[in-house]
Amino acid sequence: MSSESPHKPKIAISACLLGDEVRYNGGHKQSQLCSRTLSQYFEFVPVCPEVAIGLGIPREPIRLVGDLRHPRAVGTVNPQLDATQPLADYGQRMAAELTDLCGYIFMQKSPSCGLERVKVYHANGSPQDGGGRGIYAEAFCARHPDLPVEEDGRLNDPVLRENFLTRVFAYAAWQDLLQQGLSRRGLTDFHARYKYLLMAHNPLQYKALGKLLGNMGQSDPAELGPRYFSQLMAALKQCATRGTHSNVLQHLSGYFKQTLSVEDKQEVQHVIGQYRLGVVPLVVPLTLLKHHLRHHPDPYIAQQVYLQPHPENLSLRNAI
Repeated sequence: MSSESPHKPKIAISACLLGDEVRYNGGHKQSQLCSRTLSQYFEFVPVCPEVAIGLGIPREPIRLVGDLRHPRAVGTVNPQLDATQPLADYGQRMAAELTDLCGYIFMQKSPSCGLERVKVYHANGSPQDGGGRGIYAEAFCARHPDLPVEEDGRLNDPVLRENFLTRVFAYAAWQDLLQQGLSRRGLTDFHARYKYLLMAHNPLQYKALGKLLGNMGQSDPAELGPRYFSQLMAALKQCATRGTHSNVLQHLSGYFKQTLSVEDKQEVQHVIGQYRLGVVPLVVPLTLLKHHLRHHPDPYIAQQVYLQPHPENLSLRNAI
């Protein structure tokens, strides 16, 4: 039931978000969430690509110019300063070096690190409609397409924050499984534990993944595993809703229909209904179901990652 691994999952992060004074103006963009809260649960690996490629502190700011899909990162004062290739090369180098990550938190709007909606300018200096992606982030993410990535600003949204950290812990659990060696049994057991989490995030993909493993037959787990995992991570990227969570809560409550009194069953239904309507957060029906699970143990439900996909003290489900 616990998501806690004996070691802290490793997350790369834009160094300025941890308070390092590495920005072009010698400042930082410290995130209290990252530096105070998340640092208790993760081992952070700070990276500043602009400093790493030798741009210095302070430095002339760079910005994205040209084609939205393939912009160049050039100096705002001196357009002859072109950091595009060095940033892309560094992204590829770090992607090759940082192979034990379970996530990456990028600095938003940055021409090197932004994941989306980074301003791209015309050659004459006017901003274009639409946005691009930071050069370093683009190169890094291309090498790790399944890695959970997010921007600092989006982590202020409780639903996006919970979604990102759920994926980080799922990624860490998969790395643990890989270290033990992939087997058909290992894959089947892993999927069984993730059943209700998948159902909450992406009911269609949950069925597709079940079918993928159901047709496993004599397939080589080493070939099937990575395909399964890519689809799992894509499924978890879709945010669960009150509707899909309520559906899963109903499924879980079904396991107690033989053991609970009429009054207890009515209370469970009432609380799930309150959650669906937005009256109470997700932690309320979950706490009630966990209470009943303690009194009426069920080994299949007890192993469900859905009940605790991240450490309880992060309180991520108190706000969704």
